[in-house]
Amino acid sequence: MSSPLNDGQPDAPRAPEQPPSEAGQTAGAAPDSGARTAQPPAQTDLRSLVIDAISRVRDPEIPVNIYDMGLIYDIAIDEAGAVSVTMTLTAPGCPAAVFLPLEVEQRVRAVPGVTGVKIEIVWDPPWTPERMSERARLQLGLY
Repeated sequence: MSSPLNDGQPDAPRAPEQPPSEAGQTAGAAPDSGARTAQPPAQTDLRSLVIDAISRVRDPEIPVNIYDMGLIYDIAIDEAGAVSVTMTLTAPGCPAAVFLPLEVEQRVRAVPGVTGVKIEIVWDPPWTPERMSERARLQLGLY
């Protein structure tokens, strides 16, 4: 089984709250129109910053961030700093479907070193509560 964030290769299972392994590279992310003057951080540092930005996004109906909820399936960053995020929602009829992807895009785009952002919503595999991190389960009192 692959981890929710992977490079397309099967991983050994990981504790949900640990940082994911390096993602593969994805081309075709839309370029950012804003100019960046700072040097982009190393890809692993950029990945940590992107995860931190995504971890600030919350579904308004669930008091847990979407990263710990297991809604982020993959993060890929190419050498130029273009980020591709594959994510899902808790259900196809989720009312947050209108704004959650936009908020993810805005927060990732604001990370220094990110040159473009592409968000892809997928429904397969479907989200299940088993995808939640241990931290999310504790926050929701599921233990």
